[in-house]
Amino acid sequence: MIKTIVFDFGNVFLNLDLDGAFENALKTFKIKAFPEEMNAVNALYEQGLISTDEFIEFYSENFSGISEETLINNWNFMLKDFPENRLSFLKALKSSGKYKLILLSNTNELHIDWVKQNILFYEDFKNCFDAFYLSHEIMLRKPNADIFEFVLKTNELKAENTLFIDDNSENIKTAKNLGYHVWNINPNTEDVITLFKTKKDLF
Repeated sequence: MIKTIVFDFGNVFLNLDLDGAFENALKTFKIKAFPEEMNAVNALYEQGLISTDEFIEFYSENFSGISEETLINNWNFMLKDFPENRLSFLKALKSSGKYKLILLSNTNELHIDWVKQNILFYEDFKNCFDAFYLSHEIMLRKPNADIFEFVLKTNELKAENTLFIDDNSENIKTAKNLGYHVWNINPNTEDVITLFKTKKDLF
């Protein structure tokens, strides 16, 4: 029996353009692939292990001639829109009182700053959750097992009573291995608002 639902943020509530962001970055930096060092720095930043200033400094030093504004715009390129019907769905779910609701997102400071500035109902969204975990704030990151164990322990949950929803298959794999029920949502063909129809076998 599902008692807790753990949601990812990007491509579950907030639409992302990951492919477009990838191509835009290659064009901006005039490279054909991302060096391993760049991927490592991005991961460190997402986990809150380096500051925004350190993150921007890394890119400024490695890609001279690109302004800080351009760097930030490039980093935020993937962030798109948040359909309000998803907020309505979440509010109704919260009002039902049937489930504990948790957000678990790999989100860095620059991205959440963009969200706060551009998604006018961000506070309403955040207030729907019983717990709200962003990777850079808790210094843990998906798909590492420790972040999923943290959620279970901190909220005194049992994995077998918990559903985790995410668009990333690696994140889903870790959660499933720990005993969570999972929905590997496809943002191109599925929408979180159909949760109780799509995963009716769990409810």
